[in-house]
Amino acid sequence: MDDLVRPTLGFIAAHGNWAAVAMFVTAFGESFALVSLIFPGTTLLIAAGTLMSGGTLPYAPVLIGAVLGATLGDSVSYWIGRRFGGGIARLWPFSRNPELLPSGIRFFARHGGKSVFIGRFFGPMRAVIPLAAGIMKMPRGWFWVANVASALVWAPMLLFAGDVAGEIGDRLIGGTNTFVLVFGGLTLLGIVGLVWAALRAIRPKG
Repeated sequence: MDDLVRPTLGFIAAHGNWAAVAMFVTAFGESFALVSLIFPGTTLLIAAGTLMSGGTLPYAPVLIGAVLGATLGDSVSYWIGRRFGGGIARLWPFSRNPELLPSGIRFFARHGGKSVFIGRFFGPMRAVIPLAAGIMKMPRGWFWVANVASALVWAPMLLFAGDVAGEIGDRLIGGTNTFVLVFGGLTLLGIVGLVWAALRAIRPKG
């Protein structure tokens, strides 16, 4: 993760005029089903928020790019689910995690359309709920309402979380130290999440 995140953030910081495109790609990758499970989009968005507080990145283009990327990522996932149905479970990465897609389908069956909004905010669910919505033939109009509404909350929430952390940290320990601290904390959180997922995968059933 570190090998990808640091160069990406370095590029974004050095080329502020590409910030909107970079945030679009980041939010799309974090929301697109076939990439989300291995893409550190949440880390990138929060860490990018720390650059906003120092004036390195412009607020409006970054927010617009992130919201559009999140919306399109879920939309493409929904289309794939609707077009290919349950057969998507045979493709990587779902073939490596056979319970992931069925759990998303069960979650959608239990909570209905609101799961599209809720799932945006929960790790692995973010990767499968739009697919499940497509597989279960959720009406397109209602999917778009939940998709856009969740993107309008999720993307700014992550960016402003980093922005606030950057603002507070800049006052207390300096901007550079804040960035290192936030990035380190997010990396540690990601490692803990991976370990937890691995332990669940190898835990005997029954």
